[in-house]
Amino acid sequence: MGKKGKKEKKGRGAEKTAAKMEKKVSKRSRKEETFLYNELYVYNIRKDSWTKVEIPNPPPRRCAHQAVVVPQGGGQLWIFGGEFASPDGEQFYHYKDLWVLHLATKTWEQVRSPGGPSGRSGHRMVAWKRQLILFGGFHESTRDYIYYNDVYAFNLDTFTWSKLSPSGTGPTPRSGCQMTITPQGNIIIYGGYSKQRVRKDVDRGTQHSDMFLLKAEDGSEGKWSWTRINPSGAKPTPRSGFSVAVAPNHQTLLFGGVCDEEEEESLEGDFLNDLHFYDPIRNRWFAGQLKGPKAEKRRRRRGRKAEPGGADKQAAKGPSAQEPLEVVREVVSEDGTVVTIKQVLAAPGVAGQLESDDDDGPEEAGVAPVEPSPRSNAMLAVKHGRLYLYGGMFEAGDRQVTLSDLYCLDLHKMEEWMVLVETDPESQEWLEETDSDEDSEEAEGAEGGGEEDEDEEEEEEESGEEGG
Repeated sequence: MGKKGKKEKKGRGAEKTAAKMEKKVSKRSRKEETFLYNELYVYNIRKDSWTKVEIPNPPPRRCAHQAVVVPQGGGQLWIFGGEFASPDGEQFYHYKDLWVLHLATKTWEQVRSPGGPSGRSGHRMVAWKRQLILFGGFHESTRDYIYYNDVYAFNLDTFTWSKLSPSGTGPTPRSGCQMTITPQGNIIIYGGYSKQRVRKDVDRGTQHSDMFLLKAEDGSEGKWSWTRINPSGAKPTPRSGFSVAVAPNHQTLLFGGVCDEEEEESLEGDFLNDLHFYDPIRNRWFAGQLKGPKAEKRRRRRGRKAEPGGADKQAAKGPSAQEPLEVVREVVSEDGTVVTIKQVLAAPGVAGQLESDDDDGPEEAGVAPVEPSPRSNAMLAVKHGRLYLYGGMFEAGDRQVTLSDLYCLDLHKMEEWMVLVETDPESQEWLEETDSDEDSEEAEGAEGGGEEDEDEEEEEEESGEEGG
């Protein structure tokens, strides 16, 4: 895991670290700038290459929104909400607009439908049958903030919103939670983050670790119910900023995040890079442990020297096969500052592994395994039984580093991570205070996609950081 230093936590934001997704650290020794994008990139798996796709009239630049792909109309990508922060921190507001990218025709369309959710960030949205189901999130203005636990449904046939009123006791208001569909067609809500004001200018955050089931009653898609569930097994430690995807066996996988320890005026925590699986059939968590490459083990048995991929990029320490390995990696900023990241990795084979009938042991220790560094807010996708992990962020002292690396893991074999795109140290930079106000001018009037917005969203506190 990676360490995150202490910092003051009063302020506002956009979705940066997980626990600070909403903690909004604004008073810092260095003032950082926030740059948001509305670019669209496509990764070609066969060609192992990224392509920037230029499509006219995209949604305004934003972060902390939700995007869902559905098969209707030859394939559609739906986007709702999110937030905007100008580079100089003078503007900040939440969106409440709904957009669809028609994948067949490569055209953007803004869908204007009344009765939808209010402007928010850090909400979660999934495709359920022929609807989009949206839960939670938060909204922050200059004067106050609010977390939500409301549920909305958007009908993909009629293009209409409806607010659901499930029976039973549901989750408390939160943002940044897990929201996935089970094989039975129910919806799982797990974890998330929220904060409460304990006194003037002092907030206390909560990293939730409870789980709820949202179920549509038989024969009536308009009636829903909440049920709290208590899964067994090796549960993830409390965290926020974790990433979620659904494996081919319908299990939900959870990666990384940040675990924070809060004091009244400071925030300290660890960034994580562990992998967990939730089996909704058995209502059980278990840790995902890699077995190591079989081909590598066979070569070692024959006495041939192996050269693990990516080892030349890392300096490894660790005298014995069963002792933890300390990996030291350096990231160089554009201004020449060198930040050293230290990871302590358990020796392969010590921890439990993903449930399997394969009794092959893990790869012999001695060389640090290739794996994503600890981070929060990475993007996950599963295609052809492989998990793809892109980017994310971590913090070193008062500096935030945004990552652009890409990894792949075969979920059927669960042997080892493969590096598809390594982090380029030259591309890693900390964006500090400049006089740029280009994005501020461009984004004026963009909130809500042109709809009338709330007065309290028009102002910004000093400096903005992302919240989820």
